[in-house]
Amino acid sequence: MSEAQVLRSIRGAATRRKSADAAKRQATEDLRGFCQQAQKAGVSITRIATEAGLSRQGVYDLLAERPSS
Repeated sequence: MSEAQVLRSIRGAATRRKSADAAKRQATEDLRGFCQQAQKAGVSITRIATEAGLSRQGVYDLLAERPSS
């Protein structure tokens, strides 16, 4: 690869990474909101964890996190 091709590839990868980071932040916010709704509806933390693919501690940690701004 030429220098120009490598640099273009680096920029493309950086752009994709930035988009992936934003998507992960949004998915985490969505998951937190749905976990809060489930908890308010009386769903057990164990069931929420199972549905979310998290440990119970992971759910507690997620619920305790402050939303990102």
